[in-house]
Amino acid sequence: MSDIKVGICGAAGRMGRTLVKEVALDETLQLTAALEDSKHIDIGKDSGIIAGIEESGVIISNDQNNFFSTVDAVIDFSLANTTISNIKKASEYSCCYVLGTTGLDADTLNIIKKHSENMAIIMSSNMSVGVNIALYLTRRVAGMLDEEFDAEIHEIHHKEKVDSPSGTAISLGKAVAEGRKVDLNQKSLFSRVGEVGERKKGQIGFSVQRGGDVVGDHTVTFAGPGERLEITHKSASRVIFAKGAIRGLKWLISKPSGLYDMQDALGLK
Repeated sequence: MSDIKVGICGAAGRMGRTLVKEVALDETLQLTAALEDSKHIDIGKDSGIIAGIEESGVIISNDQNNFFSTVDAVIDFSLANTTISNIKKASEYSCCYVLGTTGLDADTLNIIKKHSENMAIIMSSNMSVGVNIALYLTRRVAGMLDEEFDAEIHEIHHKEKVDSPSGTAISLGKAVAEGRKVDLNQKSLFSRVGEVGERKKGQIGFSVQRGGDVVGDHTVTFAGPGERLEITHKSASRVIFAKGAIRGLKWLISKPSGLYDMQDALGLK
């Protein structure tokens, strides 16, 4: 495997800058394009300089046609409101697509699924290898512990995160529901305020904190009679998400059209 031409959507954002650095360090990848919103202040600047490394020669642009025509694969951690436009354009150029953007609504997810009939897409709320192992373990544990064990999911992220709960927290909730063969929509509880009464058996509860510069911590608690089991993942650096996305990309590049996730890429299914 060599010379995979990679484009990064949202190249000037936190994750985008991290991805530029990690792609530059990988001898099997070549950064060929960097995309940003047309109003972004870094349009026209060198993506390497914005990422805090040496010049890459790849200028941050808002030209979708030029971007998608010059890449084999795309890594997208941009905003949810740009996802549909990017996916549609990528399908025109038959790019494989690694999507780490969270906060996507049902209509967007349906459009992504439709386009995956003609292109290979990995979509995961969290690209970290560790988080995906936590998802796998959560699903397995939930299948072994019945509803006598109350399931609660807690997460904390930096104060600038816009979606709540995080996409990873929702994925952990889905893992609990899948393990127990129940519908998350019917079992989830996202708020407790005032006189809420006794906890209902089988509920999957969520709690959220926002503050500081926390990259992202998640804990799934199974609280039963006389004992409590916790599965925790703590992110110390965004590099783990970039490395996971790159690992997913290398796996995806040889796959046929379809909608995959990091569980597929890691052989956890």
